[in-house]
Amino acid sequence: MLNLNPSVLSLFRAAVTACRVRTPPNLYHRCSPFVTGPRQETGTVYELRTYEIKPAKSKELLELLHKNINIRLAHSEMIGFWTAEFGSMNKAVHIWKYDNFAHRAAVRKALAGDKEWQETLSAALPLLDKQHMEIAYLVPWCQLGNPPKQGVYELVTYQMKPGGPALWGKSFKATIDAHISKDYAKLIGAFHTEFGLLNTVHVLWWYEDPDKRAAGRHFAHEDARVVAAGRRLLCVLDFVPNLVMLFNSILSDIIFILQYGKVFSSWRANKTCF
Repeated sequence: MLNLNPSVLSLFRAAVTACRVRTPPNLYHRCSPFVTGPRQETGTVYELRTYEIKPAKSKELLELLHKNINIRLAHSEMIGFWTAEFGSMNKAVHIWKYDNFAHRAAVRKALAGDKEWQETLSAALPLLDKQHMEIAYLVPWCQLGNPPKQGVYELVTYQMKPGGPALWGKSFKATIDAHISKDYAKLIGAFHTEFGLLNTVHVLWWYEDPDKRAAGRHFAHEDARVVAAGRRLLCVLDFVPNLVMLFNSILSDIIFILQYGKVFSSWRANKTCF
């Protein structure tokens, strides 16, 4: 019979007891290493909405919103409003901020009972072809930024491979940090979808003007750190649509210009990723 030192035997018994009382893993525990990663500490959610406007009705819709948007703003905070000018025509995009899902539900209930807003919707809906909505969080390490002045915005959408931040979080942050280090753009926000098209991250950048954006990106793409980070990100990336926007709003008579394009749509991972 094996003789064990009493102190070793005591540690062994404690370990066995701990194993017996440990809660057995449920389905969530078994799946979570694949689908999760670092999470934000707040419950703030952002709703990204895209509207396709009937070509002949674009001006009419914008005039209607310019006149009545304050009715909607009385219920919750709008982060931004954009309309497509080139690359994709007759589109409107806006982002709303809510404290949590309960806040969003309360706002929607209040809007349903707001006679003035319902009248506005009744007039607006016939002017639209389609609507699309996503719910997203800011990624844990990002705070919503403020643009220093009027300028150009770019909304870059990263369609990631399934797996969540546990799979692509480090590579994604390294890519964003590499671009920030070149000091040609300001990060306004990075949003990770919770509902809608999953495994998607929307990144909103600010630039002083379109030419400085172009020059900055040309300079950045010659930088070894940016190139290396980009290559690592490609291993967990499917494709990248983007929107380039001139900052403006129906609230201050500005027009947003959006450009849409797909990059890496035919790219496939190779052995250099692993």
